[in-house]
Order: sequence, then C-alpha cells, then structure tokens
Amino acid sequence: MELLELFVSFVKVGFTSFGGMSMIPLMRDEMLLHHWMSVDDFSNIIAIAEMTPGPFGLNCATFAGMQVNGIIGGLAAVLGVLMPAYTLTMIVAAMFAKLKHNNVFEHILYVIRPICIGMLIAVIMSLCISNYYIDNHFSVSGIFIGILMLFLIIKQHWTVPKVILMSAALGIVFYGIL
Repeated sequence: MELLELFVSFVKVGFTSFGGMSMIPLMRDEMLLHHWMSVDDFSNIIAIAEMTPGPFGLNCATFAGMQVNGIIGGLAAVLGVLMPAYTLTMIVAAMFAKLKHNNVFEHILYVIRPICIGMLIAVIMSLCISNYYIDNHFSVSGIFIGILMLFLIIKQHWTVPKVILMSAALGIVFYGIL
C-alpha cells in the first residue's frame, strides 16, 4: 500500500508543479504529510539531488522514494513523477503548433512565469530557514558560506561543481568533519 501512496504522491507532485525546483515545496509537503521523512532529511535529499547529474526533480523523486521504501520505492516515485510529464508533454507537443501564435496561450504563459518565480522564492526562504537557523539561532558561518557562494556564482561565474566543492571544504573547516 505504501508503494501506491508513494506513486500517487509523486503523480500529484508531477501534475501540480512545473518541474525542477518548483517541485520542492510539493515534495516536501508530501514527505511531511505521510511522515516519510523529517525536514532535515528532506533538506539533505535536496542537496544530494542538486549534486548528482540528471534532472533535479527526477533525482529528488529517486532519492526520496529510496528513502521511503528502497529501490522499489525509488522506482515508484520516479514512475509517478514522470507519468504527468510524459502525458502533458505529449498533449502540449500535439497542440503547440496550433497555439503558439494564439493570444490566449501567450497570456497564460505570461501569468505562469511570476507564479513560478514566487514558488522559487518560497522554496529559497524555506531552505534558508531550515539550513541557516539551527538550534534557535542563526548559523553565522553557514550564512557566510552561503553569501560567499552566491557571490562566486554571480560575480565570478563559478560553476556549480566548484561551488559545491568549495562549500564542502568551508563546511569542514567551520563545522569539522564530524
């Protein structure tokens, strides 16, 4: 029964998000609703999914499903999260040629863009609170690492792998290995 719940949960995530980072709040809600993992566990899954190659949402589904029910759980979550994408992509691909110059379609896209940005901001705020506010106080060294990495990405054009490695090294320096 848990596999079916996992599959259905990720079908809901797939049908109610626009992929990638916009899936995070929906996945988080499903994981917490079913008590499959804690907020800290989910934060760790986000970090692992970001570091591994492949689509972010698919990586999150794989790791979350495996956390819940091993390899079979990972497969159920992946199939669930992919089902809506494949279904909707086939429908959109069939209709896009007919609608690409339609004013209503252009207005729909105009409305969807700020919604996606709002969802990303909500995810960023949620992750900042869970990662930088530890034991009822702000982690000054964590905030420093975050701001430094943001600077290196935006101003110095560092790649994600370089930022992850530098963050890990600074984390070891500030927090120790254990």
